[in-house]
Amino acid sequence: MHGDRGTAAVLFFERSRQTYFNGRNPEMTISLRRARTIIRKALEKGREMDLKPLSVVVLDAGGHVQAFEREDGAAPGRFAIAHGKAYGAVMLGMSGSAQMARAEQQAYFMAAVNGVYGGQVIPVPGGVLLRDKKGTVLGAVGVTGDTSDNDAAAALAGIEAVGLVGDA
Repeated sequence: MHGDRGTAAVLFFERSRQTYFNGRNPEMTISLRRARTIIRKALEKGREMDLKPLSVVVLDAGGHVQAFEREDGAAPGRFAIAHGKAYGAVMLGMSGSAQMARAEQQAYFMAAVNGVYGGQVIPVPGGVLLRDKKGTVLGAVGVTGDTSDNDAAAALAGIEAVGLVGDA
C-alpha cells in the first residue's frame, strides 16, 4: 500500500519535472534575454535619475538567479542586498514595500521569515515582484545602491521596458 503511494508520488514528480524543464510555458518564466533587458533598463534609469551606482538582480519564480549586474563603483556586497530584496518578494509574494509595512506592524513575523529563509530576506522597497499581464508571478527584481524608493523606481523602469508589470 505504501509503495503504491510512493510510486504515484514519484510519477507525479517526474511528470511535473518534465513539464517544467522540457515543456516550459514561456509565459510562466523569465527568459535570460528579458532579464538582461530589465537590468540594462534599470541601470539606464538609475543614470537618468543621477543615482549612486546600482546593482540589479533578476530572480525566476523559484527564487533562482537569472541574471545580475553591478555597476562600476557599487560596493561588492550589493549582490547580497539586491538578492535579499528580490528573494523576499518572490518567496513571500509581497513587494518590498509591503514587506516593510508588515515588518513595522509585525516585527516577529519578519523575524520568523528570516529564520526560515536563513536571513536572506531584506524587507524594504527595491524588491519588486515581476508579473505578466494576467498577474502571474514570473519572479522578482532586486535593486540596491541608492535610497530604497529610488531603487524601486529603477526596478519598475526595467520591468516596464519588457512589457511586464511590477509590484513595488
